[in-house]
Amino acid sequence: MKDHQIEINLATTRKEKPAFDKLEFGRTFTDHMFIMDYTEGKGWHEPRIVPYQPITLDPAATIFHYGQTVFEGLKAYLTQDEKVFLFRPNKNFERLNRSSARLCMPELDEELALEALKELIRVDRDWVPNLEGTSLYIRPFIISTEVHLGVSASLNYQFIIILSPVGAYYKEGINPVKIAVETEYVRAVKGGTGDAKTAGNYAGSLKAQEVSGKAGYSQVLWLDGKEKKYIEEVGSMNVFFKINGEIITPELNGSILQGVTRDSIIQLLKHWNLPIVERKISMDEVYQASLDGKLEEAFGTGTAAVISPIGEFSWKNEKLIVNNGQTGQLAKKLYETLTGIQNGTEEDPFGWTVEV
Repeated sequence: MKDHQIEINLATTRKEKPAFDKLEFGRTFTDHMFIMDYTEGKGWHEPRIVPYQPITLDPAATIFHYGQTVFEGLKAYLTQDEKVFLFRPNKNFERLNRSSARLCMPELDEELALEALKELIRVDRDWVPNLEGTSLYIRPFIISTEVHLGVSASLNYQFIIILSPVGAYYKEGINPVKIAVETEYVRAVKGGTGDAKTAGNYAGSLKAQEVSGKAGYSQVLWLDGKEKKYIEEVGSMNVFFKINGEIITPELNGSILQGVTRDSIIQLLKHWNLPIVERKISMDEVYQASLDGKLEEAFGTGTAAVISPIGEFSWKNEKLIVNNGQTGQLAKKLYETLTGIQNGTEEDPFGWTVEV
């Protein structure tokens, strides 16, 4: 499969680009997309770059009925010297394959997937925005396409990559967001699909998100599905707490997404010799730390927002204000360092960036 040549079919007309200072997240898409097909017995075949276009599927395609789909999210950044950098893309394709394995879907050749992504970005390079805080968001995904209404793993799939120039994920930017702690609905349990990046996890989270959004909260903080006691993650982010000088993040337990940004932050904190612990942490512990004046900072980490400080939690009719609702020094330093590495203005001691 590594010998497959990527066929390139360029668009005859190009879209009008949006103003890069007015970008919304995930609303605008570039001129081209990558597609590759999978057929049982043949494997992955026909890798191609084509003009961005609707995809046509049979009404009985299994994706519509049984939800076999996985996806990823990563970004490309334009450096000051006009280079285009990807940030740890290998980790995203590794996770895509782990998600695929959980959903009985065929794994990709990660080297081919990365080369396809690089080629697609080269074709649509002028869509990479050049303003501070902007980037080219990358959405690789796989869908099941077999025409069959039996409940079984599909025999056919498509792997697709689309690109979208974006600004900040949250309207607050690097300013603190307000988070509602979810006590009624459950996102995932150990043994389920919580550690896979699959659409069903997000569909199941929408009701809680809708309720909290109407109450003025940006996101939901999920607790464990069994006891509704231990903190897991925010809807689109992993979560960290700084309590009495120690940084704590929930340990990976089979129902928490293994975030690439999460791992990067842990490595950065260790590099700085700061105390970072991965362990169970309950909402009761966070609440008590808040009462004792020991809850110094809280922030989320993820590809879309990078670092998102948390200024307030709503939990059981209580409001926990963190750091007077201000961005903490640690969150600010992490944000500036990580985005600096991503866009080439900070030294990259870890070898995380990959030039397109």
